[in-house]
Order: sequence, then structure tokens, then C-alpha cells
Amino acid sequence: MSGKGGGGEGKVVCVTGASGYIASWLVKLLLLRGYTVKASVRNPNDPKKTEHLLALDGAKERLHLFQADLLEEGSFDPIVDGCEGVFHTASPVHFSVSDPQVELIDPALKGTVNVLRSCAKIPSIKRVVLTSSMVAVFCNRKMLTPGLQMDETWFSDPLFCKESKLWYHLSKTLAEEAAWKFAKENGIDLTVINPGWVIGPLLQPTLNATVEVVLNVINGAKSFPNASYRWVDVRDVANAHIQAFEIPSASGRYCVVNRVAHFSEVVKILHELYPALDIPEKCENDAPFQMGNVVVNEKAKGLGIEFTPLEVTLKDTVESLKEKNFVAL
Repeated sequence: MSGKGGGGEGKVVCVTGASGYIASWLVKLLLLRGYTVKASVRNPNDPKKTEHLLALDGAKERLHLFQADLLEEGSFDPIVDGCEGVFHTASPVHFSVSDPQVELIDPALKGTVNVLRSCAKIPSIKRVVLTSSMVAVFCNRKMLTPGLQMDETWFSDPLFCKESKLWYHLSKTLAEEAAWKFAKENGIDLTVINPGWVIGPLLQPTLNATVEVVLNVINGAKSFPNASYRWVDVRDVANAHIQAFEIPSASGRYCVVNRVAHFSEVVKILHELYPALDIPEKCENDAPFQMGNVVVNEKAKGLGIEFTPLEVTLKDTVESLKEKNFVAL
């Protein structure tokens, strides 16, 4: 990862949803590279959302926080004004909801179009990088055939997401579809990052949904899930966003996944790293292990991403959870 003097001096970029897990790392790395960052947060007066950002290196001089609402048209106009690049990461992540339309789909879909509508008004913007997800890639009937190799040419099927009641998957799929359509119609240079299951150290003080699965297995769970996840380090994801903005030839979508690993492998690594911890040894059911599809990450490697080994990511995740007192070790 580049340290100071990384090529952002004098450049202004915007990060939406800046207090989120990936976005916080993105802000940190952008500041380290010398960028001035205009960051949107839902509530700038909530210290839980802003304190960790204001404490970053370079924040005092080059971080400007703005209040914005994804559902309010035009609320991003003043934030993207004067920017060369916009990183749109703001989107709710909930895996269980009572009203999918209100809690997930509206903010993801309308929010993405609102941000892009603001971008379309600003001629200085060279490129928009959208944080999508692997759930906008693999959620279709092909995923039911194990062993198929998955890459950027796969697209999730909204109907399949609905039938499967995968509302988060649907929200990200619809948002990405709308982004491509709007960008094409309005001549916006759009690049999309599709990260897998993101873990790694936390900058924000709150626990996010993806890291919680690691906390659960080190915090007294009796069994581990019978599932394969598409694991990736949050620092690699943030770095991929920056590379997708800085490399002129970057285009299209990028599957940002280090490796697909079943939970049995993850608990084995955790057990080796932390033998004193009470880590579950049995699976939640007796069914054959769900192995999942392989993700081809060559395109992401073409951005210069050297993926962090899963062992390192898991260790850094646990150390971060200890430091933030989510787990008593």
C-alpha cells in the first residue's frame, strides 16, 4: 500500500457514507495519499460516526465532513462540487429486515441515482467509483451449479433474488444496474468494485455485519456455519477503489475476492492462531460442506492488488475486536 505522497496532492475527491466500514478505510488511505476528501455522513453530530474519521492522519488539514441524505435529491450537489473523483460507498447493509423496500432498496437504488445525478452536473468529475458487491454478481441460477468459475461477466438476477427473499442482494443488484444505465445515458466514466465478504481491522467503533461472523465464532458459538464465503481484506478493498480511480485504463467491474473458503477452514486457521480460544469444532449441520463457486480475481490483480493472506486478515480482525473490547480474551 502506498504511503504518504501517493499522488493525491492537490486533488479533491468525495466519499459517500464515509463512516462505514469500507469507506472509513478508503478515507484513511486517500488522506495518506495526499487527497483532500469531502466526506458525507448521515449525522455529522454523532461522535460514533465521525470521531474515528477526524482522528485520521491528515484529517485536520484535508478532511471535510458534510451532512447528506441518500433519499434527498440534490443533497450531494455541494459535496461533489469541485471534485475530480467520487467514491459512492453509502448503502445500507442489513441481512434481516422487516420492510426491504424502505430499509434497503430505496436507499441503495434511489441513493445511487441521486449521487450520480449530482455528479452529472459537475464537469470536473473524471470518474465515479461505485461500491457494489459480489451479491450483485453471483445471485442467479448458475450459482446452483457447484464448481462453476465466477467472474465479472456474471450478473445477479433480480427475479431470482426476490424469489429467494435475498433483499440485500436485490438492493445491490438493482443499484448497480441503475448506475450502469444512468452512467451510459449521461456520459459518466463509471467503475464498479464488487467485494466479497469483507473482514479485517475496524476503524469505526461499532461492529459491522460482515465482521460479526468472525466475532461469533470466537465468542462462544457452539458450531460454525456450513457455508463458503468469498473472503477479502477491507484494506485490499479500499485500495482497489483507489486504484480503480487512479489507473486511467481501469474500467467496468472488478470482483475483489481473495479466496473462497469454507467456514471449517476459517475456524481451523483461528484455532491455530488462538489455541486458547473456545472455537467451535463442529458444523451447524451434518449436510455435506457447501463449497461454493470459485471467483476469478485476475482482473482485480490487474489493478495491482496483492491480496492479503486470509491468515493475516483473520489475525488482524481478531486483534482489532480485542482492542475495541468486543471480545474478552
